[in-house]
Amino acid sequence: MWPSLPLGEKLRTVLGPPRKVRRLVSSPRSRVWRAELSGRPVVVKQLVDSPGAEQRYAREAAALALAARPGRPGRPVVPALIATDPANRLLVLERLEDRTPGPGWRTDYATALAGLHASAPADLDDLAGTAPGTDLPAWTGPTERDLGCFIALARTLDVPAPPGARAEAEALVDRLSATPVRHALLHGDPCPGNDLHTADGVRFVDFEQSALGPGAVEFAYLRIGFPTCWCSTTQPAAELADAEAAYRTAWRAATGTEAAGAAELADACAGWLIRGDALVPAAERGTADHLARLHHGDWTWGNATARRRLLHRLRAVAELADADTALPVFGRFCATLAARARTTWPAAGPLTTERT
Repeated sequence: MWPSLPLGEKLRTVLGPPRKVRRLVSSPRSRVWRAELSGRPVVVKQLVDSPGAEQRYAREAAALALAARPGRPGRPVVPALIATDPANRLLVLERLEDRTPGPGWRTDYATALAGLHASAPADLDDLAGTAPGTDLPAWTGPTERDLGCFIALARTLDVPAPPGARAEAEALVDRLSATPVRHALLHGDPCPGNDLHTADGVRFVDFEQSALGPGAVEFAYLRIGFPTCWCSTTQPAAELADAEAAYRTAWRAATGTEAAGAAELADACAGWLIRGDALVPAAERGTADHLARLHHGDWTWGNATARRRLLHRLRAVAELADADTALPVFGRFCATLAARARTTWPAAGPLTTERT
């Protein structure tokens, strides 16, 4: 006896009766099944009744439609969206066979991520409200409150911000909140597990947090250690350089423009650094000053502790934010803070290089 699948009568009529239904492991916010409809392998995802479910469903459906829009350049970067049932928050998707990522997974990931970002057309503002995905919300960056919490943590560790550091960081917050010259389609959580490594390249799934914004904030994921994900890793220098070059090449091929440079990458990494909410799972964000918590203790999320995550981010920003960026003083401040935190938190070792 196959498990039941919540397909309405309309979808059953159009797609056929489901067979070979199997429930898959998923987050508490969704139910996911694999099945066959008229012999076609599919994945069916339903957003369960919970706070924000309608918005998450709308984001996912809109992002998938935008990423697969007619005329979009390049190879597919998402599964095909076969059907939707908004009343039941249901998505029927092409089923893809995920393979174990190979040694070059970082380059494959970065290439697909650039293709995803480039899915937002250059004339997006002119199309607002008239094309799939153009009504996605704007990405929101760190706030002045985030910055204040970060400065307070540094002061607690006896590393007061030097003259000019806070002014640079305040200008950073303003830059990250500005409307980008060209919108990117942001996944919202482009992490290991949300990237399927298929025979035809990487495709992304789970777009519940998707938005429109600057591509640099996700281009930075490999370097800053996947800030919204349970799996936080560091990348060997050579592989990181190859992956970032692949992103830039793919973005240029898709858009005819240059991707974010070193200064924008430094901004993006610094933005993730000062967000305390990027140290906890989505369900815990907005509930506390998580940077202040670090002074009193550590906690584990996924494969890394919060202190290990913060130390990695401090070092990444210190390395990037040099005289050729808008954050030279803030970069030196981060280097000093990293050295002090490493002494204060001796158990906080480096992140692993292996995705899990």
